[in-house]
This record gives sequence, structure tokens and C-alpha cells, in this order.
Amino acid sequence: MKVVSLAISARKGTRKKCVNELRLIREHGAEGDAHAGPWHRQVSFLASESIAKARDGGLHVDFGDFAENIATEGVDWKNIPVGTKLKVGDSALVEVTQIGKECHKKCAIYYQAGDCIMPREGIFARVLEGGCVKCGDPIAFA
Repeated sequence: MKVVSLAISARKGTRKKCVNELRLIREHGAEGDAHAGPWHRQVSFLASESIAKARDGGLHVDFGDFAENIATEGVDWKNIPVGTKLKVGDSALVEVTQIGKECHKKCAIYYQAGDCIMPREGIFARVLEGGCVKCGDPIAFA
């Protein structure tokens, strides 16, 4: 299980821009990201396999296009229970708080990409311990 992409955005409901590293801040989220703050969805995760499946289905999408902060390889997010703690990189610790989400309206991502898989296949977490995360970093159950 590892990190394959990192991304942030200044506004909610938009595609995120890929970055080389991400600083996770305790009880806040990803530094510089619109979703960070004192709530339960501070950081979002999506499997790179889900992005590849969307691409294989004809969507022109890449990392960050579904507004995920961290894209991963080898993690079946839909089957990881709420409350699970994961170590990301050398020092960050997150707790899964929500699997999927309800979209009340179609966001910019849906209209730009033709679909949004985040509500079905993404997960959300809060940051218990901060740290710097880079592509290639391992993800492990804590």
C-alpha cells in the first residue's frame, strides 16, 4: 500500500492540482487545501485503481480530477471500516471517518469529467498526527 499522487485545491468542488509533497496538519488536514479545517472530512483518499477504471471507461481523467488529496495503490478503500487508523509516510496518522459521500448537486468535477467517482469510491479521514507525505510513501495499518 502506497501513495501515488498528492493534490490540493483552493476551492471546494473543483479538481485539485498535483503537488510533490503534502503537509498534513493535526486536526486540520492538508495545508493549503479548501477542505481542511475542524471537521471530519479533512483529507480525502481515492484508489488509483478507481481512477484507472474511470479512464478505461472513457473518461479523460487523471490524478486530482476527482478532488482527492491522496491517490493510493493497493488499498481497497471501500472495505476499510470507519475508525480504522492508518500511518501515512513516516509520521502522519489518520483515522477513517467516512466512506463515500452524498452529493446534493452535480459539482464542477462531474461536468468536467462526465462522472464523479468520489461519492462512491472515495473515503475521508481526519488527521490525528501531522507529517509530510510524499509520492511513494508507504501506507500501513496503525
